[in-house]
Amino acid sequence: QVQLVESGGGLVQAGGSLRLTCATSGRSFKYNAMGWFRQAPGKEREFVAFIDWIGSNTNYADSVKGRFTISRDNAKSTVDLQMNSLKPEDSAVYYCAAREFQDGSTWDRAYDYWGQGTQVTVSS
Repeated sequence: QVQLVESGGGLVQAGGSLRLTCATSGRSFKYNAMGWFRQAPGKEREFVAFIDWIGSNTNYADSVKGRFTISRDNAKSTVDLQMNSLKPEDSAVYYCAAREFQDGSTWDRAYDYWGQGTQVTVSS
């Protein structure tokens, strides 16, 4: 059974940091691009960041560029999202996703596997 499980969410004050981890199991995703998306209440799911299969190409939403960093450890089958200088508008459920291609995409429908999400709440 393929699983993507996010962890590391929580409540943090504005300006603080959190590190999200996506642990994959059930099959190897080391040749697959991985992404992070988020969805706030009443809003559509939006792209946050992606990383290609080898970790050489990353892309970020303008709203998080310079504050968030995506990375992967294929030996551990994990993908991390380091989030610094958090703002209240970063509050959302964060989802990890994998796609059946080596290159990433900013389009959520390009991803084939999804985690259940982890809540991030940033207080002002």
